Amino acid sequence: MAVRKILLLGNPALRVRCKPVKSFDSDESRGTIRDLADTLADFRSRRGFGRGIAAPQIGSLSRVIYLDFEHHGPLINPNIVRRSKETFRLWDDCFSFPDILVKLARHTAVTVSYQDAAGEKRTLDARGALSELLQHEIDHIDGILAIDRAVDSRHIILRSEYEQLTRKSGTAL
Repeated sequence: MAVRKILLLGNPALRVRCKPVKSFDSDESRGTIRDLADTLADFRSRRGFGRGIAAPQIGSLSRVIYLDFEHHGPLINPNIVRRSKETFRLWDDCFSFPDILVKLARHTAVTVSYQDAAGEKRTLDARGALSELLQHEIDHIDGILAIDRAVDSRHIILRSEYEQLTRKSGTAL
């Protein structure tokens, strides 16, 4: 198992626009995909949540994301080629700042072009939760963090405070 350390908010590698993958059968590409899968599984087993991870979060500056939600596996060189006009707001979290929630807006639907592990070109149409997840992970490989997309500075909260406030009120914030 190749579980890698997840880089945390403030690490400059999280702010780098990642380079496209050119060699799909290299040890480096296969290793990055394996490490992403193992690190995601480990994080989920320890923290109880997690649906996707991006290569820069483990220190690899390649355009690779790994999802374990609706569409399983790696998306290499993904790009959003279409966004819906409609958006929705949600509290987003991130492995790179797991104790912080950020309220932001995401498009309700996106179309993503990408390559699979063999280098074959693919297209994925996504709505709702999968659309939100793809936008989050693709932002990572573009050097953008969810915290950058906060509605405003009043919409950043510690997870523990969010949970306490929602328990008191009985409804989500």
